[in-house]
Amino acid sequence: MHNSTKISNFAPKKDFIMKIYTQQKELKSLISDYKKQGKTIGFVPTMGALHEGHLSLINRALQENDIAVVSIFVNPTQFNNPADLEKYPRTLEADAKKIATLSKNILIYAPTVEDIYGENVLAEHFDFGTLDKVMEGPSRPGHFEGVGTVVKKLFEIVTPNKAYFGEKDYQQLLIIKMMVTQKRLPVEVIGCSIVRNEEGLALSSRNQLLSEDMKHKATFIYKTLTSAKKRFQSQTATEVIAWVEGQFDAHPDFTLEYFTINDADTLQPITEKKKAKHYRAFIVVYAEGVRLIDNIAL
Repeated sequence: MHNSTKISNFAPKKDFIMKIYTQQKELKSLISDYKKQGKTIGFVPTMGALHEGHLSLINRALQENDIAVVSIFVNPTQFNNPADLEKYPRTLEADAKKIATLSKNILIYAPTVEDIYGENVLAEHFDFGTLDKVMEGPSRPGHFEGVGTVVKKLFEIVTPNKAYFGEKDYQQLLIIKMMVTQKRLPVEVIGCSIVRNEEGLALSSRNQLLSEDMKHKATFIYKTLTSAKKRFQSQTATEVIAWVEGQFDAHPDFTLEYFTINDADTLQPITEKKKAKHYRAFIVVYAEGVRLIDNIAL
């Protein structure tokens, strides 16, 4: 879309024109008018390629607020691999049609890179403590600073009362909560349960890269997580981790990148279980070259 285009229109149904805002100036003006009327704003930031998981977040935003805003923006500063940025799916029209099935009361913000960043396409520096030093952090340097940067910019544009994120990206959820606290942004960040298909596979935009056969086989990931949860009641973290690693070693279709059991609040790997602490198991698996992530509360 060109910078000069403020609004893009298309008609998923004959009786309904959906507006897509591409410039923050007009969106801000509209949101300001809504706020003057005392209306509350619920916000779901996305990178597009929407699936039922995203739609469940948008539905919750609709239920808990007067107005729902969805952003669709592939953020360049969170990709440390230019090839990944290039091949990330961009399906704006299909995404907007899916959103239109939920309600006519949803604002879609699909900005250009220039509209978000201006001339300076750089990530801001944040101190996330130890949250970004584990799991996804070491293998994706700069990723979470890119996430923090774009979410902060989007919050400043949309000024939501509440913002909704899926627990599938649990580490990202905690990092966004920390950023909001540090920057004293007046928004409540709400984590929403992972949405799965009928067989248990966590919904992800990356699933569309899998063959139908592999989508079926990949439910092995969730089955292993649920078994690990049961084992964690009576076994140590070390024993559960060894068991999970053995399961994947014996499965030719998958390559396990990591399985870890961490404190649910600090994300630090645990050595021993303590009472009154919350724990979570995290897994990353490659299937047909596609990187799949999942997690479960223990």
